[in-house]
Amino acid sequence: MKKIIIPAIMLSLPVLGFAQSTVDAYSLSQTELRGTARFMSMGGAFTALGGDLSTLSQNPAGVAVYRGSEIGATLDLNFRSYNTQTPYGSSKDNQTKVFCNNFGYVGTAWLGSGMRSISWGVTYGRVSSFDRVTNGYNNPTSTSLTNYVAGFSGGQSPSDLSFEYGSNGQCTYNPYLDSDCDWLSILAYTSYMISPRPGAPNQYLGLYQNGTVGDALYNVRERGYVDQYNFDLGGNVSDMVYWGLGIGVTDISYTRDAYYSESMENARIMSPGGSSLTTGDAGFDLYNSKHITGNGWNFKAGVIVKPVPALRLGFAVHTPTYYTLTHGYEASTNFSYYDPSLAKNPDDAGHLDETQPANPQQGDEYTEWASFDSRLRTPWRIMAGAALVIGNQAIVSVDYEHQAYNAMHVKYQYGYGYDDFAPDDNVNNNIKDVFKGSDIVRLGIEYRVTPQLSLRAGYNAQKCNVKQAAVDGNVEVLTSGTDPSFSLDSKLTQYISCGLGYKYKGWYFDAAYVHKNRESKFRAYTNWDGNIAPSADVKENYNSVVLSVGYKF
Repeated sequence: MKKIIIPAIMLSLPVLGFAQSTVDAYSLSQTELRGTARFMSMGGAFTALGGDLSTLSQNPAGVAVYRGSEIGATLDLNFRSYNTQTPYGSSKDNQTKVFCNNFGYVGTAWLGSGMRSISWGVTYGRVSSFDRVTNGYNNPTSTSLTNYVAGFSGGQSPSDLSFEYGSNGQCTYNPYLDSDCDWLSILAYTSYMISPRPGAPNQYLGLYQNGTVGDALYNVRERGYVDQYNFDLGGNVSDMVYWGLGIGVTDISYTRDAYYSESMENARIMSPGGSSLTTGDAGFDLYNSKHITGNGWNFKAGVIVKPVPALRLGFAVHTPTYYTLTHGYEASTNFSYYDPSLAKNPDDAGHLDETQPANPQQGDEYTEWASFDSRLRTPWRIMAGAALVIGNQAIVSVDYEHQAYNAMHVKYQYGYGYDDFAPDDNVNNNIKDVFKGSDIVRLGIEYRVTPQLSLRAGYNAQKCNVKQAAVDGNVEVLTSGTDPSFSLDSKLTQYISCGLGYKYKGWYFDAAYVHKNRESKFRAYTNWDGNIAPSADVKENYNSVVLSVGYKF
């Protein structure tokens, strides 16, 4: 197993961490409003209702409400728009995606005693989708990523950060594999992004100095999914108490490709001979690619009580999902530095792409491929709901859910055995600094126009699970690999939905329209020592058309 170091934020002492990070745990733990068209059109407020394939992933007691069997499937046509806003302008990106939100089967056996029936169900459901785009441009910038890297690289020897070669030209020392140095420090040093500080051993300087003028460009594309397979069992006690137990098996795939670029004039660069510092023009591109795969499991238990025919009360608890994850990372840079004072033709000064002796320091560098395993424990989930059933005419349902995001927990692998994992205290403490518990409120209404036709509406709101200090950039955020960028939710996430359903004999046909609004803060890296990193406000709007078809028998 190759080792990779998480870039440290504490400038006085680098944090030597492995694998997972605060933002990875956050990205992989989030849930979305997903399920059947009926479920989504009513805002997911089914904790006390049951009787829908989606409830197998919410309140397993919902399977016991079934009075027969059902098979069904759901298709989600999703239109997404991303608006990245900075003080210097905005950029937009659009995507169209098609998902299979849900399919499954429920069976029921009637017993006729106090335990009136036993029901069981197997469903597939998409828990969340990672598809997301962030594009931005900041001009000018007040600092540089290189200064940030120079700050936490202190204490690492230049000789430890450099490759060594024998007389035959073969590499005899590879800092990525033969040292415990931070990989972003190695990449930055070999790309001339950081330089030794004169008169200060094992200390470094970045490109930005007094008089430097520069800009920053970034593009981040995320994709992937969390899928869950649910296996539930429930029972109906005297048509008054419905209980359920469920096991969820999850499958996860997450890919993040991040590009970051800076271009600067009057920057602090190495002289052509590499023996001293001078002032010139600088530009670099940093490419990062990350891929995480894995699987996990969780356990769910719930109950629905019907004290009177018109009222249903529901309660459910979900254990965390316990993930086993495999991570892969790689990064590369393209760089060019130019000293205008050495230009043969003064008119050429200021051009980074000039290939002449005044510009000898340009090229490409890349990291080794890093692969390792980790463990992740997502938040507990607790939910309660109440539903009012007005004859055969209408339903009004409301839910409350709490998710403890500050209780996420990460372990890193220190050996090769299955149990060779230990808590990552740096990341786990950072999780508590950055995140807080999140509350979700769901409201759903259904009105039966005729015995065959129903109209529905819903609302779902999730409180921001990020502490305000972290949203404002006043808290360090640990990232993984050599990608220091991250996004954190900054405001309430809302879903507004409506839909209709039609029944014909044993068949049902449901449709829903769902609008989602989400706002987040992107930062190219963490603010540090009073320096403000390039950032952007990202507004995401999702518009979904959801179609379900099924047969009850």
